[in-house]
Amino acid sequence: MCVTLIGGMDRLEKDYIAAAADAGHLLRCITKNERNFVQKIGNPDALIVFTNKVSHEAKRKAVQLARAKKIPVHLVHSCGVSSLRECLCKAKNH
Repeated sequence: MCVTLIGGMDRLEKDYIAAAADAGHLLRCITKNERNFVQKIGNPDALIVFTNKVSHEAKRKAVQLARAKKIPVHLVHSCGVSSLRECLCKAKNH
């Protein structure tokens, strides 16, 4: 399952990817709103947004894209690795 993570902390990116790999997922991390943001999201099986570490504009764009492509979106306020693990379990069950 391919998942895109939006937000989070740059220094935890390797930990996010490792936690997703342990759960059997391929994870793409986009930690900030950057050029070609929407194109970088791609077409994942699920989208996770860490809302406390991303701009309102990036969150809005991500949710808008996910709705248009009918991609499940999980909005999580915290940005820890354990929060990602919980969210990946929920995404796998959907």
